[in-house]
Amino acid sequence: MVKDKVAISLDEGLLHQIDGKVDGNIIRSRSQAIEFYLRKGLREGSVTTAVLLLKGEYQHLAIKEIHGVSLIKKQIEFFVKHGIKRIFLVTQHGRDMGQLLAAVEDAPLPVNIIEQETKGNADALHALRGPLKESFIAMSADTFNDFDLQSMVKKHLERDKLATMGLMTTEEPSKYGNAVLDNDLVVDFQEKPKSASSPVVNAGIYIFKPEVFELFSGVTSLEKDLFPKLAKIKQLVGFFTHGAYLHVGN
Repeated sequence: MVKDKVAISLDEGLLHQIDGKVDGNIIRSRSQAIEFYLRKGLREGSVTTAVLLLKGEYQHLAIKEIHGVSLIKKQIEFFVKHGIKRIFLVTQHGRDMGQLLAAVEDAPLPVNIIEQETKGNADALHALRGPLKESFIAMSADTFNDFDLQSMVKKHLERDKLATMGLMTTEEPSKYGNAVLDNDLVVDFQEKPKSASSPVVNAGIYIFKPEVFELFSGVTSLEKDLFPKLAKIKQLVGFFTHGAYLHVGN
């Protein structure tokens, strides 16, 4: 591969650190060290994997058309627009599986469909623990969000918590997962409470660090089990999406 030569100025202390990474084996030169750590930093400064969570019985919702385009395809286009390079869809075998496969076959990005019998959406996400080695996005596959996803990614990386939850406000908070905030930290979360204490609710899109899987013991539902646990240990950041939201009902 042809490489361009560039001239850069570096602080003496930083240059000393870079030279200390040259081991003569894996990294053989100063230039290789700079290139290696630049690539590593760029990878850590972005999120490029998304997971869609879809119950098998709700596959008909994913293929439902919105302004002439199926929901699943609109979701994929949203992710592609925001730099996502890899998409997984976790579902169970359902009667609409054939139509679902047809809906994604000409999508702008290949979708890895995983059929996995699970007890809940957290259990479904846990099925992908192996390939999810870096921060990743997860979204309910029966919702459509259209907002500045890169700003949410930026906040997730800056705050460095286990999870970031997309939030919105509504006049009917008891119909959604209800979030109580302390600044931008979600300090309490209840799924569809009878009496909501806040108009702030879950928008159905999240960013997780892979370390979150360490908390999945006994967890089957993200909303009922994981998010209250994350809120309690102050590891759940809230981000207001301030964009379009649509929940595609039955």
